[in-house]
Amino acid sequence: MARNFTDLEAKMRPESLVRAKARAKEMIPRPAWFFVGHWLLLAFAAVSRGDDALRLQPSAAEIGKYQRIDFDLDVPRGYRNPFDPQEVDVSLEIRAPGGEILVLPAFWLQPYRREILERGGRKDWLYPNGAALWRARFAPSAVGRYEAVARLKDAERDVRSPAVSFQCVESACPGFLQASTKDPRFLALADGRPLLAIGQNLAFIGPGQPVTLAKAEEIFGKLSASGANFLRIWTCGEDWAMAIEARKSVWGRSWGWKPPFAPAPDSGDSTGRPCVQLDGRHAAQAAMSPPNPLAVRPATRYVLSGKLRTDAADTAVRLTAGSLDLGQPLRAERTDAWSRFECNFETGRDQRFIDQITVRLEGGGTAWLDEWSLREAAGGAELLWEAAIRDPVRGFYNPTDCFILDQLVAAAEREGIYLQLCLITRDLYMSSLKDARSGETAQAIRDAKNLLRYAVARWGYSTHVAAWEYFNEIDPGLPTDRFYDELGEYLEQIDVYRHLRTTSTWGPSPKDWKHPRLDLAQTHHYIRPADKEQGHDEVAVVLKHVGRVREHAPNRPVLLAEFGLAEDNWQRSGFMKQDANLVHFHNALWASALSGAAGTAMFWWWEVLDPLDAYAHYKPLADFTADVPLDSGLEASEARATGGAIRVVGLQGRRDAYLWLFHEQATWWNQVVRNQTPATIASARLEVPQLTPGAYRVVWWDTARGRIRAERQVTVESGNLTLDVPSFERDIACKILPLRD
Repeated sequence: MARNFTDLEAKMRPESLVRAKARAKEMIPRPAWFFVGHWLLLAFAAVSRGDDALRLQPSAAEIGKYQRIDFDLDVPRGYRNPFDPQEVDVSLEIRAPGGEILVLPAFWLQPYRREILERGGRKDWLYPNGAALWRARFAPSAVGRYEAVARLKDAERDVRSPAVSFQCVESACPGFLQASTKDPRFLALADGRPLLAIGQNLAFIGPGQPVTLAKAEEIFGKLSASGANFLRIWTCGEDWAMAIEARKSVWGRSWGWKPPFAPAPDSGDSTGRPCVQLDGRHAAQAAMSPPNPLAVRPATRYVLSGKLRTDAADTAVRLTAGSLDLGQPLRAERTDAWSRFECNFETGRDQRFIDQITVRLEGGGTAWLDEWSLREAAGGAELLWEAAIRDPVRGFYNPTDCFILDQLVAAAEREGIYLQLCLITRDLYMSSLKDARSGETAQAIRDAKNLLRYAVARWGYSTHVAAWEYFNEIDPGLPTDRFYDELGEYLEQIDVYRHLRTTSTWGPSPKDWKHPRLDLAQTHHYIRPADKEQGHDEVAVVLKHVGRVREHAPNRPVLLAEFGLAEDNWQRSGFMKQDANLVHFHNALWASALSGAAGTAMFWWWEVLDPLDAYAHYKPLADFTADVPLDSGLEASEARATGGAIRVVGLQGRRDAYLWLFHEQATWWNQVVRNQTPATIASARLEVPQLTPGAYRVVWWDTARGRIRAERQVTVESGNLTLDVPSFERDIACKILPLRD
């Protein structure tokens, strides 16, 4: 990355630091320049004051149970890649009240300042806020006194900080989500409270998406107000959405990747170190346009710098950034060597972003450019790190997107939403997993462990991180057992919170559903024209796919984690526009919630659900299921209805039942495509077998309005109960509860 130094550095750096930086230029690969300037300065400052100690500072002396406490770590040395624990392993050793030692990884982060700009729509302005630093986050799970020591291991030393202590007191937080200890088919919180996962996907979040960070926070609030409690979020996009580990470059996009790269003229051969090349015979112009908008401060002096080489004396390069004056065209000092350049400019009085920086060749010939940097003239964090030509991508964690995920996790905590985080960018790893015994697979496992370590360190503290999902829809035919086994074992060592682990494939994968180190079995399914008649009945489809996973995973939570209407090419179905009342959505929610799955079908098309305000569909279901004792041994009910074409879906125990009655003419196909209104069912009867004799309360529930339609008391004498069903058109729900004295 860039190698321009701030005025502060220039005033304090002796020749030893200059030589150190010169040596670092030769030793450190391109990704590391994002880290080097700050950490070499910090390292010199530490040495100059005779201080090479490791220090630890907690954010509080007292914290509630399951609540977050932060630790700032004063790490006085700099490292080539602070994301790599093989180079520098920074962790906390925490002694819990019972004497257990918990080892928790620390993490390196760039703090950001955030503002939501209202001009022209709500837009997030994210700007580095001070120097990068080391931090640890922890959530205690037991009341009492804790003691923490920071530990740093690198090639030269293994040092510990002085101990610090803090007190954990009781809180109202129910703890982390897990498989229920009473019935592992369902989910429960650490305090034993069962939880039915009610929610959807909100996968793509980013500045170029319909859902920005600010919009996502708004949706979180709407979901919470409607009783939803679960979201599946991708942190594994690329340059089109939030991606913790993926290529995000100013030089192009993944869907049309043609960057202006060529081997540097001094790199030796065609496979050498790449740089940007402008050639009068080919591409004479290139544009730098970051996927995350390049935020700047208004009325602030900046320095854009790098190095330039040309092959002709009359070759020049002009830099422009909108209306900003970046000065005269750049010229190399000589044609056989690199020249440093700096462009000083000032942003406009109200300017918050630079949309694009254009690089244009003038005078013919060829120009090469490298080591781009953009910083405030007064010093500060690197802003143009996405201009670095990084290879490989794995092992670098996007600082802006990491901050975005910080904000999303905080919003989930505020709104009571549990997040399933899909972590690993599939296309960075899938080609390395073809042979489980290969060195490529071994390297992929090492890289994935580093990413998981970072995720645990930065977001693992949160009780609202429900699950780590390794991949979105990887090839089910790949031999991934070793990958999941080694990563699962690694998480058992470093994830002191024991988050659920899961993965997904683009087709059925029984080997994953029952893998011993995957905790949550999930499947994805879309109703498509290729499904023929079966696809016309969303309830049957839901029950079939939940049932198929349950056969292979009889004793773990099951989720239908993606669902919706699609075309045969997997794009959004044209019928979505016709289904303005979201018939398929409503029916699939109720069918899945009472199917024996651990949650509802998680719909994919969030950009359709939001404008239609689909969130209101969650409230009646959430209220109905709020008191369902999922950990009480409930099984699929054998109840049946007569007097109409009625399907009964539900869960039942010996002394209770929770049932949904669905008019089979009320499918989405009949109502939306055929435009048929289901006939009213006016004289149906419900037969519920195998109830313990006694007095019961029967509650009939309006699934559309979310309120009680009728209520009565009954007595069961023989074990079987027969009820008259109130008239209904599409669906109705029923609770049968023991009458308490």
